[in-house]
Amino acid sequence: MKLKDNISVILLAVICISVTEVWGQKQTVQLAYLNPRLPIEKRIENLMSQMTLKEKIAQMSQYVGLEHMREAEKNVTENELLNGHARGFYKDLHSSGVERMVAGGEIGSFLHVLTATEANHLQSLAEKSRLKIPLLIGIDAIHGNGLVRGSTIYPSPITMASTFAPGLVEEAARQTAVEMRATGSHWAFSPNIEIARDARWGRVGETFGEDPSLVSQMGIAMIRGLQTNDFTGTDKVLACAKHLVAGGVPANGTNAAPVELSEGELRNTYLAPFKAAIREAHPFTLMPAHNELNGIPCHGNKWLMTDIVRREFGFNGFIVSDWMDMEAISTRHRQVENVKEAFRLSVDGGVDMHMHGPVFAGNIEQLTGEGRLSVARVDSACYRILEAKFKLGLFENRYVDEKMIHKVVFTKEHQQTALEIARRGIVLLKNENNLLPIRAGKYRRILVTGPNVNNQSIMGDWVFDQPTENVWTVLKGIQQEAAPSEVNFVDVGWNLRNLDEKKIEEAVSVAKSSDLAIVVLGEDSFREHWEEKTCGENRDRMDITLWGKQNALIESIQKAGIPVIVVLVNGRPLATPWIAENIPAIVEAWEPGSMGGKALAEILFGKVNPSGKLPVTIPRHVGQISTVYNHKPSLFLHPYIDGEKEPLYSFGYGLSYTSFTYSDLKVSSSAIKAGDSVTLTVTITNKGDRKGEEVAQVYIRDDYSTTTRPVKELKKFKRIVLDKGQKQTISFTIGKEELAYYNRRAEYVLESGTFTLMVGSSSLDKDLLKTKLTVQ
Repeated sequence: MKLKDNISVILLAVICISVTEVWGQKQTVQLAYLNPRLPIEKRIENLMSQMTLKEKIAQMSQYVGLEHMREAEKNVTENELLNGHARGFYKDLHSSGVERMVAGGEIGSFLHVLTATEANHLQSLAEKSRLKIPLLIGIDAIHGNGLVRGSTIYPSPITMASTFAPGLVEEAARQTAVEMRATGSHWAFSPNIEIARDARWGRVGETFGEDPSLVSQMGIAMIRGLQTNDFTGTDKVLACAKHLVAGGVPANGTNAAPVELSEGELRNTYLAPFKAAIREAHPFTLMPAHNELNGIPCHGNKWLMTDIVRREFGFNGFIVSDWMDMEAISTRHRQVENVKEAFRLSVDGGVDMHMHGPVFAGNIEQLTGEGRLSVARVDSACYRILEAKFKLGLFENRYVDEKMIHKVVFTKEHQQTALEIARRGIVLLKNENNLLPIRAGKYRRILVTGPNVNNQSIMGDWVFDQPTENVWTVLKGIQQEAAPSEVNFVDVGWNLRNLDEKKIEEAVSVAKSSDLAIVVLGEDSFREHWEEKTCGENRDRMDITLWGKQNALIESIQKAGIPVIVVLVNGRPLATPWIAENIPAIVEAWEPGSMGGKALAEILFGKVNPSGKLPVTIPRHVGQISTVYNHKPSLFLHPYIDGEKEPLYSFGYGLSYTSFTYSDLKVSSSAIKAGDSVTLTVTITNKGDRKGEEVAQVYIRDDYSTTTRPVKELKKFKRIVLDKGQKQTISFTIGKEELAYYNRRAEYVLESGTFTLMVGSSSLDKDLLKTKLTVQ
């Protein structure tokens, strides 16, 4: 019997029989695993009972998409590649060879498949294989499915974190999953729940910031949005919590640099989001980090992947390697002598799928044949991967309807979510003399300039070029909101490495005849600008000041003597002390996505009241790194002799066009026993003349502890909306989870003594009310 594209008719049978040609021989295959009425575990057992070892290992093997390969193969034949090794993405393997491997059941997963047409083609090849196992297609959908043209691009994760609104993040992730499935992908390599503590690191914008509690809540929200409860169905995708662990605090600020940490600090800070995500949101996949941790490459760290993540935290999905990082155990970290040993160490340590390439499968087959890697280990990896494919409904729905894509991608509902996140994620850093919001008609001529004002740099990293009509640039937003003022745009170029000197001079000249200047500066993470980008993956820096001629641009415009507003579009914290001291209004827009220009303009012109809060501390100078709000008490014992020790802007900080006051901080009991909890209440009043949103933040300090603790730690937060003059009393529960910690022996303890409880609008002491709690 020949299987059709739609096999629902034959799925009613518990046991189906098919005669299939395999290696020239007739073989009867039981197809119980194709019956959707059977429990998934029974379907997996039935399928695996018919799989050869080679077919099981194939499920652990991932390759890049055909079109990705073909970009490297233009005008080159397979024979030339096999003999020349010149331009093929995989040495000795042409894309046509990969197609034959898929049809032979030798590949289980793909990444970098960017169109539904290619996804359907690959699935059709897989359906020709002996067991017809569908492919699992993964993609870097970090803040929307940005590598696919036409997708909704939500603000980058660092912008999402500035909202302090997990519900919005979950909604964006839910919509992202729908768009991914519509275009043929089933697995998002997201969220990145690393703790970012070094602004030199190019991937800060891909994270939710520096704080374990905030990162945990945002990561949980994104996982829930992508997977829902258990990712069963055709509009959900697998989440991938990454990177395990501590890649955001590299030794020299560069991606994949070594990390040395005590186990107590590792658990309190860097593992905390993984523990919370696994226990509360259950991501089905994890990805280890590029780096080595305390001398052991994370991709070969059995203690990390098996002992802690699986046995202690309860992770029950599968682990995928990062880009060629299994091989790096040998080639970069030099822990073992060859890649075969690297594969053994990594798979035995806990990695279930190899990203990416042809060398892996043969070596794993050899290792099992030699008895140096158990077949049971291969079986466990294969089982979890097949479980994902069954739950996602791929055996029944491996294809997507290309005619339906436009109905579910970049919809008005999805655009609105992207807009709301941008509105709440943009942070007002300074507003001297209430320059903002810009009142209609006050300024007759407005100069708009800067490298990030009229291009897709607002999209952030992991985004390819999107249709122009889908993108609200900053210029487009200002032009819509500025009427009746005259907007004069001077294009100084988008390439930060090579701004147009003559156009800078023109901008300065126009400033002298203008009434107001809006200058959009920052960095460029946009993946389409691969050679020119200054931020994002593998764009680490020695310095964190404005790149190139941007300082000259803003300083020259400021000398024109007109009011100046600086908007920063960037994926990492930037040290801009001159701007902080000399420019009256500063807005941190981060990377606000498809609708970012609209959201920003609404804030500049007063339609929207800014409410974002910083998820990272912004240093004055690269020499202050690592600068975080939750530092140890002795960090600032001695001052710098050549500058201030305080950061430029603190974690949790962000202004509004109205003002909020905190009062009546109360705790339900001044003393509790270990294991009990208290209720913390505070009243917040909107003292200004307009409606606004505020993020109330709860911090604790363990006053005295056997292992030193930070001066303050965020534990809870809540976003509220208040009309002018309105007050509201809100409450928070504080218990063991908020007060306990891992000591220097990595023991989880709640010690007796006093704690300081703090509530306010930022992590700054001046913004916090305080009370005491005793644990007996």
